[in-house]
Amino acid sequence: MPSVLTDEKIPNNVNLSSDKRLQRALEAWQPAFIDWWKQMGPVGWQERDIFLRTAVSVETDGWAHFDYVKMPEYRWGIFLEPKQEGRVHGFGDFAGQPVWDEVPGEFRNMLRRLVVTQGDTEPASVEQQRDLGATAPSLYDLRNLFQVNVEEGRHLWAMVYLLHTYFGRDGREEAEELLARRSGDQDKPRILGAFNEPTAHWLSFFMFTMFTDRDGKYQLSALAESGFDPLARTCRFMLTEEAHHMFVGETGVQRVVRRSCELMKQDPNGDPRALGGIDLPTVQKYANLWYTLSLDLFGGEVSSNAADAFASGLKGRYKEDRYDEHKLVGTHFAMDVLEGGKVVHKDVPMRNALNEVLRTEYIKDCQRGVDRWNKTIKDAGIDFELTLPSHKFHRQIGMWSTTHFTPDGEMIDQATFNARRGEWLPSEADEVYIKSLMKPCYEPGKMAGWIAAPLKGINNLPAEFEYVRA
Repeated sequence: MPSVLTDEKIPNNVNLSSDKRLQRALEAWQPAFIDWWKQMGPVGWQERDIFLRTAVSVETDGWAHFDYVKMPEYRWGIFLEPKQEGRVHGFGDFAGQPVWDEVPGEFRNMLRRLVVTQGDTEPASVEQQRDLGATAPSLYDLRNLFQVNVEEGRHLWAMVYLLHTYFGRDGREEAEELLARRSGDQDKPRILGAFNEPTAHWLSFFMFTMFTDRDGKYQLSALAESGFDPLARTCRFMLTEEAHHMFVGETGVQRVVRRSCELMKQDPNGDPRALGGIDLPTVQKYANLWYTLSLDLFGGEVSSNAADAFASGLKGRYKEDRYDEHKLVGTHFAMDVLEGGKVVHKDVPMRNALNEVLRTEYIKDCQRGVDRWNKTIKDAGIDFELTLPSHKFHRQIGMWSTTHFTPDGEMIDQATFNARRGEWLPSEADEVYIKSLMKPCYEPGKMAGWIAAPLKGINNLPAEFEYVRA
């Protein structure tokens, strides 16, 4: 594995300079990316010095460098985990055979779709979050927002490298399209629904990074098992950065919850809104919204596409090596399905149920985060419990999208759902209230009144450190 070449226009550990045609193509795409970043990236902060980490290698003991940098000058690069000599397919019809270093012709379209779909989520989230800097609750949070943003930009580079390197002209065209679509645009929206939702305030941002970035963890983990080795190696390194995004979300919500509990105890009526805080039932509504939007990202519960991707060795399960059986021929997965308007529990062929298998792992992981939030509430002496709603609730994709359920999983008619929607999901009034709290706090070490301070700073620095220079 070549060392990172920091003197090149595009930092990389893929020996980019040895392929002049590829290098020229990526260097031609780079200005378009910078133009997109300046146009659609964080508004109002492009010329500020931000204390950011930059990936400089894939070494676990020192892969990142921390320093002040202006975001348009950030050193986005291309990093793949080292190649494992002798690696073989870990699952599917090719299990035990050598992995591919080039795109297998018969699976070219499927593989390109997987890369493009993953790649499209990265710039989408930057676009969704571009206005949040104007209302940051602290410099600590402002820096974390920008860290998430620049790393989503690097993840876009990771997918664009694969498109340029392995898919020829149509790969280059797809790379251009990744910069042409826009989150929420009527005519050219992003591919997946959750990435067209507005992220208009920080509570939504924390929920997005808690739930939607966690979906990213599971999608990347499944692709990191791929028998197309460049994709697997790319995704393994992306997971290193993705961990921070989930940390921002989970601890962000936890700090909102901690502050809510503090204000509940201060107010005579136990109402944090009376003191400028966010009440726990409203936190629950936003959790319901972003969790269910993120559940949709796994796709349909019974899916021939998932079966095909597994059979062809392109997309595995989360931590495939934990399983004993890797071909899944004649095996089944017990799950709820909708038949004749009723919920039925039945066995589904395992390959066709793989979206649900991955979603089930995701749900367990989300529950661990919610458990930590509930411990914060319990430790504060408050009698309230946050919950994850049923995976059938508020679904827009898959079989459950055709009917309605309560958060407890009870089937109801549309009229009942519409009448009670405001109990379960954020109302217009909730949005207006949350936005009214979004006043910026840019003084080092200070926090907005609706969120608690973090337990520790970034890279062992104190909370009052000037993470963003005025």
